[in-house]
Amino acid sequence: MTGAGIDVTELVKQYPGHRALDGVSLSIDPGSYTVILGPSGSGKTTLLAILGGFVEPTSGQVTVDGEDVTTVAPSRRPTTTVFQDYALFPHMTVGQNVGFGLEMQRVGKKDRATQVGEALEMVGLAHTKDRHIADLSGGQRQRIALARALIVGPRVLLLDEPLGALDVKLRRQMQDELTRIHDTVGTTFVHVTHDQEEAMSLADTIVILRDGRIDDMGSPEQLYLNPATAFSARFMGDSNIIEGTVRAEGYAVDTAWGNVGVSSPADAHASVTVSIRPEHIVMGSGGGGNLGEWVIAESHFLGQRHRVIARRDNHEILMSLPQGSSVTQGQMVTLGVAPEMAKIVKGDG
Repeated sequence: MTGAGIDVTELVKQYPGHRALDGVSLSIDPGSYTVILGPSGSGKTTLLAILGGFVEPTSGQVTVDGEDVTTVAPSRRPTTTVFQDYALFPHMTVGQNVGFGLEMQRVGKKDRATQVGEALEMVGLAHTKDRHIADLSGGQRQRIALARALIVGPRVLLLDEPLGALDVKLRRQMQDELTRIHDTVGTTFVHVTHDQEEAMSLADTIVILRDGRIDDMGSPEQLYLNPATAFSARFMGDSNIIEGTVRAEGYAVDTAWGNVGVSSPADAHASVTVSIRPEHIVMGSGGGGNLGEWVIAESHFLGQRHRVIARRDNHEILMSLPQGSSVTQGQMVTLGVAPEMAKIVKGDG
């Protein structure tokens, strides 16, 4: 089944005393894997519910392959939703659960059995066809829910926090499984989560929501290395955020940390916000030393990296140093950052 393209135009959802969505517009490419990312209350679940037809917007439009589906019922849309709790029927076997949608479509018993077998094979659970849901692990239930959703041939699969109930190890395994299934079926996946690592491992495009609006949008690499806003920079991982004033030449910012060269020019004397990822802070003369001398306050070994905090006066810098780096509490170090690694972003104000 070929995935469908989705266009969302100026979506607003107003509840009494609360606007859940405030003018959201975006386009989702056919066959893509789009992740809607944001904190609790950002509007991501409301957006997914509108795409699925479970909630009607106050205003705005949703089209799927050019067809207006804004007020179309869920059962009449080319979409299927996988809910966080999986919504499997406990009184049915795995095979009966997976084939339920086909039964509702009045697909014959023989054809239904064939398609159920193929769907279970796709998710690696053909051997569970006659088991009951209570006998399955969380990861197996997740895959059964995916098989049940995909067997009816939706052009868009909507996933509402599908990995939220799984432990860390199983969640990572399921991320790989979701990628494999998406690449196999070609359906457009739209996935909601609050977990930035999950979003980065799965998405072609990430849409970051904040207070019902799109704060930033792009590929995982783009959002991590070139965030548009301070909020996006923080939400996509640890980031050092510092305010400053652009120097006359436009390519450097005077900050409380020192003179920071930046990756793109800005208007002279403008007040700006700069984002620097912890791994881009360099110790020693190799980093240019433009941030001056700091004292190591904390160092935490995290396996592949050391999470290090350096302080000076009332200021604090977070660093991420490679395994084997030798730093001790109280050590004086010279820090720097290359201009291409310091990004001017939209501040929180």
